Amino acid sequence: MKKLFSLKRTGLTFATAALLSVVLFGTTAATPVTNQEEIVKLVARQLPRLHITRKPSDEKMAESALRIFLDMLDYEHSYFLSSDIESFTAALGSDENQFRTGQATLPFHIYDVLKERVSNRVDYVDALLEKGFDFTAQETYQWRRKDEPWPANQEEWNELWRKRIKNQYLGQMVSRTLATNEVADANETNATASVEAETPDTDAEPIPPLTPEEWIRKGYHQYLTTLTDNDLEWVLDRYLTSFARAFDPHTDYMSASSMEDFDIGLKLSLTGIGAMLTTEDGAAKIDRLIPGGPADRDGRLSPGDKIIAVAQDTGESVDVLHWPLRKTVRLIRGEKGTRVVLTVIRASDPTGSTIEKIDIIRDEVRLEEQAARSEVREILDESGVTRRFGVITLPEFYTGMQQDEKGTVIPRTSSHDVRRLLGELKEQNIEGVILDLRKNGGGLLSEAIETTGLFIDSGPVVQVYNRASTRVLTDDDPETVYDGPMIVLVSRQTASASEILAAALQDYGRAVVIGDTKTHGKGTVQSLTPLRNDKPALGTLKVTTATFYRIDGASTQLRGVVPDIVIPSVLDVLEIGEEHLPHALPWTKVFPSLYRRTGELDDVLPTLKDRSAKRLKEEPRYKAHVDFVNRMTERHRSREISLNLDERLAMAQEEREMQKLLDELESPEADADSKKSDVMLTEALQVLTDWINLRRQNDEMIAADRLVPVGAN
Repeated sequence: MKKLFSLKRTGLTFATAALLSVVLFGTTAATPVTNQEEIVKLVARQLPRLHITRKPSDEKMAESALRIFLDMLDYEHSYFLSSDIESFTAALGSDENQFRTGQATLPFHIYDVLKERVSNRVDYVDALLEKGFDFTAQETYQWRRKDEPWPANQEEWNELWRKRIKNQYLGQMVSRTLATNEVADANETNATASVEAETPDTDAEPIPPLTPEEWIRKGYHQYLTTLTDNDLEWVLDRYLTSFARAFDPHTDYMSASSMEDFDIGLKLSLTGIGAMLTTEDGAAKIDRLIPGGPADRDGRLSPGDKIIAVAQDTGESVDVLHWPLRKTVRLIRGEKGTRVVLTVIRASDPTGSTIEKIDIIRDEVRLEEQAARSEVREILDESGVTRRFGVITLPEFYTGMQQDEKGTVIPRTSSHDVRRLLGELKEQNIEGVILDLRKNGGGLLSEAIETTGLFIDSGPVVQVYNRASTRVLTDDDPETVYDGPMIVLVSRQTASASEILAAALQDYGRAVVIGDTKTHGKGTVQSLTPLRNDKPALGTLKVTTATFYRIDGASTQLRGVVPDIVIPSVLDVLEIGEEHLPHALPWTKVFPSLYRRTGELDDVLPTLKDRSAKRLKEEPRYKAHVDFVNRMTERHRSREISLNLDERLAMAQEEREMQKLLDELESPEADADSKKSDVMLTEALQVLTDWINLRRQNDEMIAADRLVPVGAN
């Protein structure tokens, strides 16, 4: 690419010029967004100054921002043509005179081209649906295209779209067939039936479902309408966000309206389904479920599921594909006690072969349901002895206020709650503790440090690097509330502050970590900075300003925490984790802190791992679990899917039977509300049992060595 422009006479920093070269240059004029020039200059100036890497806003950064913007608009590389991409890239080389006009045109020009391309494809989709498809033909569709080149010509473009629409049509046919079978099968009462096939519990007449043709046609026409309705501010916001994310995936630009939604999302009084959403391929994707929220309690939605339509109770579904996320979120929110129906593409089936409708009753995400909770689990060991273990589930690290019995407002924190629960469990004579962090997405770092301190003597917990220096954050309280055998459960959803706790307990040798192949791997810290304190309407930057390091010196960034005993789950198959995010910061290392590792776990861990591996090898529930994970792995690694109806139905039926097997193998130790076998928790109880028995054997050997033989002198 040729040089962007000359800076000799602009009097601006290169950081500002590089961003403006991308945003201000283009081929078509557009009405400027209010304060757009000031906003762009502030974003360009502040990001390199605030971000931990201090990356320059150079030509490479401009190219990255452009690619992110294009991927936002056309995630599956299906709408634009390769010639479009070449012309957009060439626009980065505009000269100084165009730069000095101060008109933001390139992102708007790109958006205008997108609308033209979408309009063209909508007409083509209408023609395809009129013509129909041959579902007996043996052909395949490459459903995962986000890393593929854009179509090179009209012929390639049309063929791509013929298969794309045929695949969507097949998905509708398969979904309707499965839904009909589920409703007709009296033995499948626990399966999720399609809302379209159910008779709602209401006096209102059910709305007839759309045919596959109507469903597809409506979705694309609605998408074109949405594109036309979006204002210029929306386009500029998307581009500035793209530029921010070229620094790293957690750095963002938030306009005043986006910041308002961000603030609302932090309030516990918000009613809805209790899910954190992001966008992918034009759909609202579930990033994580808020512990204790309606969706978490319902149990049918999972991280990675994509919401493509929303209905209010028995009303007609509104397609939300390619909607701005905030509009989709506002449609999902609603009054407490009302019913929302979500049309979902399952994370386990990203090809869109099966589509489900899930109804959820909106409710508040209550603090009590997000708080730490405990239970006692009993298990028989090989000798027939009953072992009692405490299980503490910690959904997040929190702080808040509550009223005591006298009405006095007192503080409440996660570390205080865990301390209290440990005391209650010890009174019930538990022999070991399981700390469940599988759904803990983080929270207050100070609370993670306080909670770590409950299980260790005083010492370092985490190191934080903020560009100027590395600080060691410590637990200064010498009290150890619980010092017995302990297991920490983690998953791909275990992120940020919860990774710090798991890493510290692993580094100290205080706990066996069991879970997915790794935790999320978010080892960065973000700060909010208004573009101008006196002008909140200009927006806010969320910028990565620090990184976490374990006390052994390794970063939790990208690599996360690797468990001592790995029990793979479907989350390992999905693209959940820092390593799947574009422009993620690299893994690094600093000098380790001074700390002392306990010795007991080093002695028993090899035996615990060996026994666990042998046991899982023969465990029917685990075998079924692994078969399901392997099947999902195969599906996700395959980039192509059959467009033959019989083959697709057979594939969907196979997955249904596999899910049925998992449900039938429900763990006898699981809660009554549990819908599936908790393989990981079951194995954790077994590992704790092994640990207790090894301890007992060791104590017996020590006692035998201390016996003094009786003999004559």
